[in-house]
This record gives sequence, C-alpha cells and structure tokens, in this order.
Amino acid sequence: MNFITILGLSAAILTTIAFLPQVFQTWRTKSAKDVSYVMLITFMSGLFLWLIYGIYLQAWPIIFANGTTLALNFVILWLKIKYR
Repeated sequence: MNFITILGLSAAILTTIAFLPQVFQTWRTKSAKDVSYVMLITFMSGLFLWLIYGIYLQAWPIIFANGTTLALNFVILWLKIKYR
C-alpha cells in the first residue's frame, strides 16, 4: 500500500467517523430538529456524486468514505423523519 492510498484511507476514516456522534446523538435524544433538511439533501447529493466518481475511478478510499457517510446520512434523515 503506497502513501497516497494510506492518505486517502486516513481521510476516509476521519470524515466517516465525524458523522457517528450526530447519528448517536439523534438516536439517543430522539430529536433531529436542529438538522436541516436542505443541508442533509444537498450533502447527500454531493456524497452520491462522489461515490459515482469513486466507482468510476475505482478509488476505494473515495468509495468507502462516501458510501459509508452516505449510509450514515440516510440514517440521520430517517431518524429526522421518524422523530419529527
């Protein structure tokens, strides 16, 4: 594994982990009132496009980071709808 791949995987792990506290907080408090629908949908659209880009390039760090973060944001969106 070369340095650039390690760099990409490190970035992927950190940006993905960054969303875990929001998922846990939303789940624990059963409230997502402070999370904007516009932000979620816009961000998720960007993640989806990054995912397609990563698949096209066959770049596993991009696929991993954006696929996982997209899934976590779907959980946040689902919780926001469920707990409104």
